[in-house]
Amino acid sequence: MEVIDKRVVIGKRVAQELKDGDYVNLGIGLPTEVANHIPEGVRVFFQSENGIMGAGPAPTEGAEDENLINAGGGFITAIKGASYFDTCLSFAIIRGGHIDLTVLGALQADQCGKLANWMIPGKMIPGMGGAMDLVTGSRKVIVAMEHCDRRGNSKILDNCSLPLTAKNKVNLIVTERAVIEVTSDGLLLKEVAKGYTVEDVISCTDAKLIISENISYF
Repeated sequence: MEVIDKRVVIGKRVAQELKDGDYVNLGIGLPTEVANHIPEGVRVFFQSENGIMGAGPAPTEGAEDENLINAGGGFITAIKGASYFDTCLSFAIIRGGHIDLTVLGALQADQCGKLANWMIPGKMIPGMGGAMDLVTGSRKVIVAMEHCDRRGNSKILDNCSLPLTAKNKVNLIVTERAVIEVTSDGLLLKEVAKGYTVEDVISCTDAKLIISENISYF
């Protein structure tokens, strides 16, 4: 599966978790694809840490506005009624528990809901950004990521080995192969992507999976 196809598959599936009226933060990179697949009849308000509530999907080529960007520097649009504010208010919204859902990319996630998404030891990084605040302040946290890294290693583990962003905060993991819920008993495999089998997902996942009695396909 091509990288662009993976982004679309993941973005479309995560978008199904959006509820009408939700205030949602999308992390940089892959999670921004979610804004392009909002279900019909659902209106959500996308917030970006750099100071907007009401961000829309990516603009068409040639229609970019250099004054409208997200926290990762990517071009966005703004829906009718969008508001703008400074970083202090932006993080007051996040830390105050006013974000219903945050969608973040990850380097690793594990069976206890731990998340590692900001640092690989030995590599230069700009900093953690707002990830720590988002996973702590949001009511629900979804990890949207490819199932395996570039070397083919599982990114879903029994225990994260990279520096943590947060502990016990992830609620749902969505990859191009599966939808996995973090429960008190472990990782529950709920859905499998078309083109894969339950056995395929088990074989490429390091963490032990609990298999739902009602597996569905997306």
